[in-house]
Amino acid sequence: MEVRLCWRDSGRQEVLEVEEGESVLEAAEVAGVGLPFGCRTGACGTCAALLFEGEVSHRRPPRALKQRHLADGYVLPCIATPETDVRLEVGAAVQRDLVPNPWK
Repeated sequence: MEVRLCWRDSGRQEVLEVEEGESVLEAAEVAGVGLPFGCRTGACGTCAALLFEGEVSHRRPPRALKQRHLADGYVLPCIATPETDVRLEVGAAVQRDLVPNPWK
């Protein structure tokens, strides 16, 4: 599957080829594309991305995302595998939208 990664803050884009059963994060690492991540198990939400096009499935329940986040199109690249070609917004800005800083 083809995965297009888009960074809001820089306008950067990368296109990855993701093998069947491979997560978006794994494919990015193979391609040398850096994405934020923490736990690799879907528990922390550091890698959160916003799905603009296509379909992904999660290897396990994405514990870091509430039902409302899933409904809004958030996915976790560390455990997300594409079902179709997809376009994702990635980077720290997406994670900040998901979990705003309470100290601001």
